[in-house]
Amino acid sequence: MDEQTPFPVFPMHFRGILLLAGMYTIAWSAFFKWFGPELVAWLALGSKDVSTLPSEYYGIFGIVVGLIIFVSAFYPVSWVYMIIAGITGKIILAIWFTLGFLPEIGWNKRSGFHLLINEIVWLIPLVTIFLRALQVKNFLELQDQK
Repeated sequence: MDEQTPFPVFPMHFRGILLLAGMYTIAWSAFFKWFGPELVAWLALGSKDVSTLPSEYYGIFGIVVGLIIFVSAFYPVSWVYMIIAGITGKIILAIWFTLGFLPEIGWNKRSGFHLLINEIVWLIPLVTIFLRALQVKNFLELQDQK
């Protein structure tokens, strides 16, 4: 008896989460790009001179990562590798912020919020969406082979 595997579903709200994650990343990165020294000073609670930190480059890279995540929402099953590129970008942004900004601005509730909420927490839904998209893609490729 040939039992067929159930079709893995890629829910529409996963696309919405990808769009939201992309827009959220673009928005925060735009703050770093255009208001970098002021934003970093705010993150440092105004306690240090942090105008020399590369916030503009951090913002530009973040905008590119956000655009990749945003665009991946249009064809998440076909463009599954764009999702993994966005995840990799978010990891790079988190490491960059941890190693490049935190030693200068210090750990406080604002810098902690940015690192944990804006960079790290978004990895959970992005990895979940990537795994589901990969599952659907593999299922479809398997069906084409039959």
